[in-house]
Amino acid sequence: MNHSSFTIAYWCILIAAMLPIVCAGIAKSGMMNKPRKDGGYDNHDPRSWLARQGDWRARANNAQANSFEALPFFFAAVIVAHQLKAVQLSLDLMAVAFVLLRVAYIYLYLVDRAALRSLVWALAFLVNVIILFLGVR
Repeated sequence: MNHSSFTIAYWCILIAAMLPIVCAGIAKSGMMNKPRKDGGYDNHDPRSWLARQGDWRARANNAQANSFEALPFFFAAVIVAHQLKAVQLSLDLMAVAFVLLRVAYIYLYLVDRAALRSLVWALAFLVNVIILFLGVR
């Protein structure tokens, strides 16, 4: 009998999927109650409003876009690793590492630390590659 469980790695998929939403919230923070005519958030045309933002709001929006871009590979890597019956502890640890690196990436984007941010991005990508091949024997 096969007993499936919702692994830590699967929980990391959910957490990673929430990161772009967090970035969007950061980009829009403090602007929801401000009138549109005064530069407040425009829910009628949110993409144009975000495109007009600068400084940390623009970086938060860029982090949102990059977070969405990182999701497909992470999702696929975790699913493939599960299908190949990777050692669960290794998979869980790598998935947590990916999420933590992505959180660090977002933080570094917000505080405008471009070189370090790029290094963290590369490390997260490498972790994804490791996840993908964890089940290969």
